[in-house]
Amino acid sequence: MGAHADHDMGHTVAGWTGTAVVTLGFAVAGAAFVAGSGPGLCAGAALILLGAVAAWTLHLAGRGKATGPRPPELRHWRVPDPAGRRGHPDCLGCRLAGRRTARAATPAAAPVAAAVPAPGAGTRV
Repeated sequence: MGAHADHDMGHTVAGWTGTAVVTLGFAVAGAAFVAGSGPGLCAGAALILLGAVAAWTLHLAGRGKATGPRPPELRHWRVPDPAGRRGHPDCLGCRLAGRRTARAATPAAAPVAAAVPAPGAGTRV
């Protein structure tokens, strides 16, 4: 166990892959900007988009994680997310992929009766 054994840092294959490719894209774009290279800027931007798509694809394949902390047995970065292929509630990436998951049952608010005025109420005599 490391120094953060009780904290879920979110280390996943999707997270590491996306971060590495996007970081490479920013490095390419930064070097191209300094060199004044338009095609290099485009290549850096393409790598940044590729990193985002790769992370999203891996997340949908179950190699990411849901929002919030995971149980301790699922915190290792090589452990796939068992709920990843079905979709996560409140996950924008899963919703964009068309995965609609049922949210936890919340008690519905009691219907409010419409305010019906009493007979003769509000009339002037």
